[in-house]
This record gives sequence, C-alpha cells and structure tokens, in this order.
Amino acid sequence: MAKQPPHRDPAQDAPHVGPPAHAAAGLPAIGHTLRMAADQMSPGRVLSTLRKVNQQDGFDCPGCAWPDPDKPHLAEFCENGAKAVAEEATERRITPEFFAAHPVADLAERSGYWLGQQGRLTTPMLLDEGATHYAPIGWDEAFALIAAELTALGSANEAAFYTSGRTSNEAAFAYQLFARRLGTNNLPDCSNMCHESSGSALTETLGVGKGSVSLKDLYQADLIIVAGQNPGTNHPRMLSALERAKRAGAKIVSVNPLPEAGLERFKNPQTPRGLVGGGTKLTDLFLQIRLGGDLALFRALNHLLLTTPGAVDEAFVAEHCAGYQEFTAEAADLDRPATLAATGLPWEQIEELHRLVLSSQKIIVCWAMGLTQHKHSVPTIREVVNFLLLRGNVGRPGAGVCPVRGHSNVQGDRTMGIFERPSTAFLDALGQEFEFEPPRAHGFDTVDTIRAMRDGRVKVFFAMGGNFVSASPDTDATEAAMRRCRLTVHVSTKLNRSHVITGARALILPTLGRTDRDVSTLGPQFVSVEDSMGMVHSSRGGLRPPAPELLSEVAIVSRLARAALGPQDPTPWEEFARDYDLIRDRIARVIPGFDDFNAKVRRPGGFALPHAPRDSRSFPTATGKANFTVNPLTAPDVPPGRLLLQTLRSHDQYNTTVYGLDDRYRGIKGGRRVVLVNPADAAELGLTDGQFVDLVGEWKDGVERRAPRFRVVHYPVARGGAAAYYPETNVLVPLDSTADISNTPTSKAVVVRLEPTA
Repeated sequence: MAKQPPHRDPAQDAPHVGPPAHAAAGLPAIGHTLRMAADQMSPGRVLSTLRKVNQQDGFDCPGCAWPDPDKPHLAEFCENGAKAVAEEATERRITPEFFAAHPVADLAERSGYWLGQQGRLTTPMLLDEGATHYAPIGWDEAFALIAAELTALGSANEAAFYTSGRTSNEAAFAYQLFARRLGTNNLPDCSNMCHESSGSALTETLGVGKGSVSLKDLYQADLIIVAGQNPGTNHPRMLSALERAKRAGAKIVSVNPLPEAGLERFKNPQTPRGLVGGGTKLTDLFLQIRLGGDLALFRALNHLLLTTPGAVDEAFVAEHCAGYQEFTAEAADLDRPATLAATGLPWEQIEELHRLVLSSQKIIVCWAMGLTQHKHSVPTIREVVNFLLLRGNVGRPGAGVCPVRGHSNVQGDRTMGIFERPSTAFLDALGQEFEFEPPRAHGFDTVDTIRAMRDGRVKVFFAMGGNFVSASPDTDATEAAMRRCRLTVHVSTKLNRSHVITGARALILPTLGRTDRDVSTLGPQFVSVEDSMGMVHSSRGGLRPPAPELLSEVAIVSRLARAALGPQDPTPWEEFARDYDLIRDRIARVIPGFDDFNAKVRRPGGFALPHAPRDSRSFPTATGKANFTVNPLTAPDVPPGRLLLQTLRSHDQYNTTVYGLDDRYRGIKGGRRVVLVNPADAAELGLTDGQFVDLVGEWKDGVERRAPRFRVVHYPVARGGAAAYYPETNVLVPLDSTADISNTPTSKAVVVRLEPTA
C-alpha cells in the first residue's frame, strides 16, 4: 500500500544546499522515480500503470506535451512524467470526513505541496455561504446550483470559464460550446500565462500560431538552438531527442541565464551508456545570457547574417517573404555596446554562434517560457522568425520554429476553441454546425478575468482543471478577486490552493484523470490529445476510478450544460456524455484538419494536423507571405541595487504541482524558499550565502509585494539576475506587468530588492 500523506507540512522547513549537478537522469532518476511512485502506489499498481504511459494502447502522460516517437520505448516516460502519473494514480483518498476534520481556514494555511499530497478527490463538495467547512453535495444538486447562479446573471459575460492544459479535446470542445451557447467568449486558459506570446508572434509572421517541426525534423537538423528552456526538468523526454540529433551530427546551442544540467550532459536511463557510462554531452556552445537579452542576441545574429555575403537565402526571401526591405533598413545598423550590455555576452561568443549558423543548412530554434514571459516577448519571437527566414529555415525538413508547450493538451485546447478571441471562421463554422449565433465580442483572457473579478464584472468563475490561484500573477490581487465572486467552481482530481480561496460559495467537482477507466452507459470511452508538434492521438486510462460516483470531464460539462441551458437547447448533451464519437464527428465538421476524425484517431500513433508553412511553404498571413518584422532593441530597466528575478520550477515540480521538496539538479534539498544569486551580485549587495532575505517587488504602482524569508544561495546565475521557484514568488508579479500584444504576465522579469529578513 501507499504511504500515508504527511500530517505536518514539511514545505515550511528550511532547505539544505549542496553543489549543482552537471548531468541529468541516469541511475538517480530511476531510483527517485521508483521511490516517488512507491510513496503513492502499491508495487503492482506501479508496474501496471507505468507500462501504459504514452503507449499507443494506453494513456497520454498527464505531464508535458512532448510528442511520442513513432515506435515508443517500453518505458516511454521520464522521471517527472512518472511523478505526474503517481500523483494521479495514487491510492490516497480525500473523503468527506477529511473536509469535516479541516476547516477551510486551516487548509488555507497549508502549502500547496501538503494539499496535493492528501490524495484523490472522491465526492462533490459545497462550501456554502458563511460555512466554515466543505460538505458533500449530490451531482444533480451541484449542477442545479451552478445553473441557478448562471441564469441569475445580468449577462453571460459575468461568468468566466477557465481551462487547464490537461483537458481532453472532446471535453474542451464541449466546454467552449457550452460557454458560447450561454453567450460568452470568456474562455481564459493557461496558454494566456505561458505561450500566448508565441502564438501572437507566429500568427503574425507565419500565419499559424504553432510550431512547424516534428520529431523527425529534430533528428535531421544541423543546428538546434535551445533558448529560454530547461528540458531536463520541464520536458525531460526532449533530452532523448536531442541525444539522437547529436549522434546524427547536429550541433546544439543553449541560451539560458542559468546552466542547466540536462543541457550539459544527458545520461539516458534507457541505454547502458546512460546508466553506467558518461552519457552524452549535449551542448556545444553555452551562451549565458542576461535575463531579457534574447532579442538583442538574435538582432545581432541577424545583422551579422545580413552583412555576410551569400548568407541570406535570396530566392526564398524573394518568393515567400514580405517586409524584407523595412527589416533590412532597420537591421543594417547595430549598436554593439547596447547589444553587449543587454546580452551580457562577449562579442566573440556571438561571432562563434554566427559561424555555427553559416556552417548549418537546417536550423531549428526551440524555446519556452524563458522567451515568452517578458514585456518584449512578442518582438523577441518575431526576431527569432526573422533569423530563420533569412536562411530559408521554415518549410523544409530539419528546420523551423519549435515552441515547446507545457501541459499535455494545452495546444489541443486552443485548437478546440478555448480562446477568448476566436476567429470569425471558427465562429461561423461552430454556429453553422449547431444552428446558433455565437457571441462575437472578444472575451477576457486570464489577466483580464482577474481584473474583471476584482471589479465585480465577473461573478461566477468556473475552472476546468488547473490551479488558477497558484498559477496566476500577483497572488494577493488574484486571491482578493476570487473572493469577490458569487460562486467559484473547480473541476479537479486533487486538492489545491484554488479550493480554499473561494467566492461566497464554492464547489469542488471531482473528475476522472487520464489514468482512470472512462465507462459511460454505452460502454468504454477514450479521449484524444494534441501534442506540442501538432500530432493528435488517443488516450485510454485503465485504472478503476477512485470512487464510483466520479464523472468524466465530458459528462460534467454535458450535464451542466443541460441544467443551465434547459431542455429547449437542441444540442444533444446527453448523447455527447454517452458517446464521445459523436463529439468527434462534430469536431470534424467544425475544425479544419479533423476530417474523418474518428477513423484517423484510432490509427496507431494518431495523425498530424495540417500546417501550411511546413507542408507547402504557404503562409496564411495578412500579406499571404511570411512576414519580416522590425523589432527595436529594448532592455528592462533595473535600478542600482536591484536584481531582475525570474520565476522557475524545481525538478520536483510540474507547473503548480509540487511532487517533492528537492531540486536535485540545482543542489537544493528539503525546501523551496530559496533565491539563486550570482556570488558577485551578492557581494555587491552585502548578502552572504545562507542568509535569509525577503524578496520585495518594485513596480510603478508603488504597491509593496513581498515574499518573506528566502535563503540566499550563491549560484552561477547571469549577472544582474536572480531566480526563485513559483508559485511562491507569483506574489511579486504585478497584475498589470504584461507582455506587449499577448498580455502574458512578465514572470521572467520582476524587479526586486532583497531585504534581510527581520
């Protein structure tokens, strides 16, 4: 049997610090995986569950969205994927007796780690107005309560429907349909806080807001640039793909303010070389860039290409691109001192990267939130596209853009219509299929939803998965906004902080997870997901659900929709809940690329969605071509005596879910309240290693945002920067500090001062 969850909250302990690692995975990853799984499950359950992860007849990992190879390994999961599976497949249970023993005020004092360790939710629970404890409620009563609150609103726009990335394609399509039948486009999702900058930049420049490469392209590339991303912790299976590319002759460049163990050396636990040998050295060139300096780096690189005879693919540019003259006129001059100041790099390293580019015909640039969460994120990614266009590295094998998405199916949710600014074509197709007029006015994204709740303009908040309170910026402002709602509802598998920061009334609706069997009155059902590279495939759980009364996400949406929209609504919600094939038939008629959906998703490995720039070098932009853009150099303004803080994950963490209190690769053990500071910066600030400080955010609104008692860790961070884990530091991210165009919170660019803890 699984071990019992901790009674005390160990997340409050002070951490221990040792030297950082210089290699990822290997035997320690196997040992840690087995220990974490054994804490949550019996040995038989561990084996029966892990052997089905990312298999063609199994379930999609509930962790990251990294794609599966054509021929999956027998153990096609990584250490962090195994942790995600163990957390969901745990044998621990939260029953009504747990809530009777713990008032909400007590739960609100616990860490997110402690809450998550209590186990799977089993029963719908209601926190009534004025109550101190959650109490059980029946499903029909819960749906009636939500329906009454929704119908009592002055407008459907007074409700917001949030989505996390784990929601299946079928549930997401039904969810957005329900919201739009109700009359609103208020469909914020976790993409708004992560990769919205990627979508904005890529849609403008290439016409498709997704990556253009496949795993096969990675294997064929000559040069792979990994910028603002830590695959070793956030997408560990990517390391296997990089290893394969490296052995095929690819060069790898890492651009990051912190050295990351996984990009230094990878000890593949599925090979003898990785288990008992030295593994594979991945990075050929490490550029330790200052926070926010990526735009300056790619501008400099593009300037060098433009001034190198024969470096530009003139034929590709002439045939497929627009805006080239305006781009070259601005890029012809380079302010070298400003570039060096912004990047913190010696000019010789930029020239070395330039030489690698000139010797490479097929180039891929991969990135994640290190590029997307700055004020100038959209211009930065546009400049990355400029770089690729100059040498024709879009729309040919082994080359292209590779934004590496986070949560499994976060990209699929957007494809299904979870978007506050849907296209006219999507709304037209949806309205024609379901014979109604969808709302056309743009809805609220995540940041605007918080503002609307704060101002009393959103009164009902409904979340399909996720942990909105912990994931969102400006924690105090977010929590105050949630408390202003009339009703907050969370569809969840596990307990988290969003369940204890509530509106006047709150509901927790427990649901099936990826690992659970999904059986309707018609029989077994399966769902589908889209990975980070546009592949759609099926997912089938095999475990007995934690409680017989649990409903799937599809069933919850369908039953709620019927309760809220009434019997007169012609949508066949009851049939959708019984037979997911019927939803897929509707998806096939609404969303391009999903024709014959039910047949294609049943094929081993699924199918690839169309991508015009990749497939035919056609670009569905406003100009009909790939667009060069002009992106003036900008840099964050950091006053003397201050540092620029980036929030990041520990290795025992995925998004807001904390699996443990160690960060093995960074040498942190038994705690999370640490701030990583360059020793030279620490000396200038008079901070010793091991000293405790408060992190105090500085923003133009003058509001003091404080995260107390963090242990200073001398660490090889790029000068002028610091790093600390979220969600503990989300309190420091101002709600109104967002990226231009995408409105993404600037979680990688927070100006802070470090004050000794009293």
